Amino acid sequence: MSLLPTDAELGILQILWESGPQTVRDVHNALKGRSDVGYTTVLKFLQIMTEKGLVRRDTSERAHVYEAAVEENDVQRSMVTELLDRAFGGSATKLVLSALSAKRSSPDELAQIQRLLRDLDPDS
Repeated sequence: MSLLPTDAELGILQILWESGPQTVRDVHNALKGRSDVGYTTVLKFLQIMTEKGLVRRDTSERAHVYEAAVEENDVQRSMVTELLDRAFGGSATKLVLSALSAKRSSPDELAQIQRLLRDLDPDS
């Protein structure tokens, strides 16, 4: 199973991660504010995502309910690994420097990064 969803699949997964199990109508309604996508398109995406193993479908009710079958952290880690390898030649330093220079981080985010680096440093 690929943990590299398409952009559209990632949008659906984010809804399921945030809100928990949803019907096709629920997902469609949540997507309305983000993109102009039809109900049948959402249904087709969920069917494909079920085949890929990204979501699970509960068919015990008339309206099928879908839930994420993959963890958000696992998908994020796979996407970062792919980006790291493809765009930064495997260099975590280049990735981090690029991320930090692309968008201003808040003082809280910078403090979190500093704590993480201290926790990773065996000499501190």
